[in-house]
Amino acid sequence: MAQLNKILFCSSLALGTLIAISSYSWMGMWLGLEINLLSFLPLMSSPKNVFTSESALKYFISQALASAILLMSLILFASLSVHIQIFSVYLSMILNSSLFLKMGAAPLHFWFPEVIEGLSWFNSLILLTWQKIAPMALLTYTTKAQSLSIIIVISCMMVSGISGQNQISLRKIMAYSSINHIGWMITAALFFETVWVVYFLIYTIITVNIVLMFKNYNLFSLTQMISSMNSNPMIKLFFILNFLSLGGLPPFLGFLPKWITIQVMVQENLFLTAVILTVSTLMTLYFYLRVTFSTNLFSMSTSFSLKDSPYSLFVILTSNLVTLAGLVMITLVFNYL
Repeated sequence: MAQLNKILFCSSLALGTLIAISSYSWMGMWLGLEINLLSFLPLMSSPKNVFTSESALKYFISQALASAILLMSLILFASLSVHIQIFSVYLSMILNSSLFLKMGAAPLHFWFPEVIEGLSWFNSLILLTWQKIAPMALLTYTTKAQSLSIIIVISCMMVSGISGQNQISLRKIMAYSSINHIGWMITAALFFETVWVVYFLIYTIITVNIVLMFKNYNLFSLTQMISSMNSNPMIKLFFILNFLSLGGLPPFLGFLPKWITIQVMVQENLFLTAVILTVSTLMTLYFYLRVTFSTNLFSMSTSFSLKDSPYSLFVILTSNLVTLAGLVMITLVFNYL
């Protein structure tokens, strides 16, 4: 029965997102967001984890607040004259702010690390990836308030880089990593929607790989990683390389979307923003290296273990080959086909 409920709510979760991004009216988009919210709340609840109720309550309050602000801005848009230009600019900023709050972009990220701390890895993966689709898609439909968006982007870079430094919880590290990538995706969505789609797909692939390994080894803290991955050096190597890919280092696949985004910003003459994004990403790369060093330096083993099931190892190896060799394969395809 529990499995059937999970399938049902996952289906309605996906349906809510699809309704939101494919609706012809803003009220339909708001309705899709509400279906998505009310479908995710039962998925968060678990009798095995006492922290899920707290996380569900925090998530509901923050999302309900964002939905109320979104609905208020839509009602004001409909009631005020569109000829009053100053009102339309401010209302666009309010509308965009509600979407930033829904996706957890800084400085409206206050709920995001606290909510993810009480979730399982499966629910954390949904929150890190799928729950970003509807707000990001709706953001591309709105009037582009470029000055507000750039302020949000710089805030995402600064907050994620500074707040992630002293974290030992792996879920909070992934949350601040997500906030950093939200900044990049907002920048991409401002100018070229296709770049945002490519960025989101690659970010999702890398995040799935990392979360799959965390779930497979039941890891939640940095202190657990010193010995947990010591049984299989190949998995340990893949784990380290995935974090480097998430940081955007070449020649891994994670470098490709950042490269394209920087190229788009340079073409739009946003040189200062491109420099700020590139330099501030180095701060997040630092705490990625903290995670990999805690995995690698304290104890090393050269013996392979077959404790893991062959199926889980096959899934991890296959998905990691896509992530780590993807940029090389894409380069070969573009050059020789």
